Amino acid sequence: MDNLQSAWYLADMRISVIVLTHNRAHLLRQCVERVLLRTSDHTGEILMWDNASTDETAGYLDSLDDPRIRVVHHEQNIGQNAYAEAFALAGGEYFVELDDDVIDAPERWDATLLDAFERIPDLGFLAADLVDNPHDQAAHVRYHVRPDEYTPLELNGVRLLAGPTGGGCAMTSRSVYEHVGGFRKQKRGGFWLEDAAYIEDIERLGFQAAVLADLRVHHTGGPYYSVESQEKADFWKRWERMRARREAVKRMLVRIPGVRRLNARYNWFVAPS
Repeated sequence: MDNLQSAWYLADMRISVIVLTHNRAHLLRQCVERVLLRTSDHTGEILMWDNASTDETAGYLDSLDDPRIRVVHHEQNIGQNAYAEAFALAGGEYFVELDDDVIDAPERWDATLLDAFERIPDLGFLAADLVDNPHDQAAHVRYHVRPDEYTPLELNGVRLLAGPTGGGCAMTSRSVYEHVGGFRKQKRGGFWLEDAAYIEDIERLGFQAAVLADLRVHHTGGPYYSVESQEKADFWKRWERMRARREAVKRMLVRIPGVRRLNARYNWFVAPS
């Protein structure tokens, strides 16, 4: 069902949801049935980008008959670089980046994101919080490894969490996206943190990133739920080594007299506990 060349268009479309998928049909089915089909009328387009899957993903996507769904079957797995390609095809006023392993969300979750996003000036990236799922890597870190990195705050009646913000289920606006030049691409392709790079870009231009405290989705990432590629496993090993080095440098810095007090005032970095 590759209808990119069709003339289908929704003039009143506000939200485009973009999903990348690769060889996780068992999770993708749940994502469609319990997340994508629970969106509100604000979502006029669901763009599904199949990164050269070799399981039953392609057949499943082609069987879907929701008129909002557009499918791209790409001949190569270009990893996270596909976000830049897919977003360039989207027509909405707001974009939602959704992982194919988000398998459950409340009804009208997209409208909840949209309402909060529009109420906060200078917001550039708003992510749903996660259900505390012990088998999910991201949720385990969020609740049991680094919960202290999240600070509750309220802006214009919206309860937020300031802290590490990911793209598992997150909204940005077309205006912000185009202003910063969209998602970056990495020459090597494959797995990398395109959402973290995007957040760096928007924050340099004065936009904020945050987590919406009153919206939680069920994320199922990691080897408990699917076979992890060697490339992804290698990336996280490198990331953890770099993080350990950064933390070691921070610990040395805060031992210098006056640095901890100045850091608390100017917020140069998150101080080690």
